[in-house]
Amino acid sequence: MNIQLDYNNIILQTISPSWLPDNIRASVLRLDLLHPEVSGNKWFKLRYNLEEAIAQGKTRILTFGGAFSNHIAATAAACRLAGIACTGVIRGERPAVLSHTLQEASAKGMDLHFISREAYRLKNETDWNALYPDAYVVPEGGNNALGAKGCEEICSLVHDTSFTHIACAVGTGTTLAGLINSASPQQEIQGYVVLKGAAYLEHEIQSLLHPATSGATLPHWQLLHQHHGGGYAKVSPALTAFITQFYEETQIPLDIVYTGKLLMGFRQDVLDGMYSKGSNILLIHTGGLQGNPPADAAT
Repeated sequence: MNIQLDYNNIILQTISPSWLPDNIRASVLRLDLLHPEVSGNKWFKLRYNLEEAIAQGKTRILTFGGAFSNHIAATAAACRLAGIACTGVIRGERPAVLSHTLQEASAKGMDLHFISREAYRLKNETDWNALYPDAYVVPEGGNNALGAKGCEEICSLVHDTSFTHIACAVGTGTTLAGLINSASPQQEIQGYVVLKGAAYLEHEIQSLLHPATSGATLPHWQLLHQHHGGGYAKVSPALTAFITQFYEETQIPLDIVYTGKLLMGFRQDVLDGMYSKGSNILLIHTGGLQGNPPADAAT
């Protein structure tokens, strides 16, 4: 697979926003800087899936998502770089005007296959290889063992061993599983869930964790469900105001679906005293900036 991404583009940025006490430290791992199109955690979830597709002799990636899916956008870009065809199975009927995300995916060569929301709910029961014999199927959001394996590499990018906590936004839970599998046993892993009513995520994440072996201990982890802001992709004036203020104080852009809610939730937990004095938190910037509407481009 001939994709060369420069991990040196990724930086670890210490932050000192006005609401962070002096006795708590925090840094953001800027995965959003990895690549302009395959950024954030998306590349890590796709990497080994792409390698497996090529090893199996498949000539197409087939995956799933909605009209504003970061995963769809990243898959289209990654497949173009890898020289492999791709199909996106898109939730909902084809609209008269495609979203910016779908326009970009189509421009990068992705074939868009629209299905009804009812059919989308049954997508895992469909034999996609009967329709696309040349396809290697990647679950929505890259949510499989190979996706989690790729995300295990994220921790290796951080050479600072003093972090007491690692926090990231959670959609499918794939990235969080990779972090849990690769973090030090003494670290605590916090997953800031961006979906409403997602109690099923704990089981999903458990299924991707390494089995317990003698002498091996996974770090303590938890899902925080109180920061979804009304549900997936729900945007409030408070969220957009926070994203704007955070950018003004740190020069770090956040997206409205994942990292905005991660940092806003983190601020609330800091103010509520959830992080004890002396805590040192690593926050994972998972990219997704392409999902921001044009009016929010500066944030």
